[in-house]
Amino acid sequence: MNVIAPHMRIPVGVIVERCKANSQWSEFTWRPIAVLGGLPDADPWTQLSGEGESVTFYAGAAEIELYRTETENYRDNLVSATPSVWVALLSTAGDLPYKIAAVTADPAEGEALTEPGQGIVEAVPMPTSVRDTIASFISEHHVERTFEKRKRNRADPEALARPAARER
Repeated sequence: MNVIAPHMRIPVGVIVERCKANSQWSEFTWRPIAVLGGLPDADPWTQLSGEGESVTFYAGAAEIELYRTETENYRDNLVSATPSVWVALLSTAGDLPYKIAAVTADPAEGEALTEPGQGIVEAVPMPTSVRDTIASFISEHHVERTFEKRKRNRADPEALARPAARER
């Protein structure tokens, strides 16, 4: 199996929020709410704030991997109304409620992470430092690909005829 290595990795920190759920099946709801450009000096699952029924945590470190072949997707993300980073969390059976499964700036990959049963996936605002790094990566590696419409050969009506009809 050939695995393509990323050309660049951007270290980020992930912030999640736990809120009191209004449900008989679950005590809390969890969701990623932010990505930090860089890594803070904090241990994973450090509580950052607690206001009423909402508590935020630094969930830990992750990396956004950038590939030269995906620069068009990154560019589309940066020119959108709200450039985003997609964060995927997976439930754990251990002491920690979730682990960071993936963090990406590629909208197509972010959409793929939302497959049913894959955990929690949220798009969060992209930090300015990450946006600047991705913009620099795009300017260095993007190659414009022209779309070439495939030309079809015209169908040969005789090729589709019945053999008996051709012999007449």
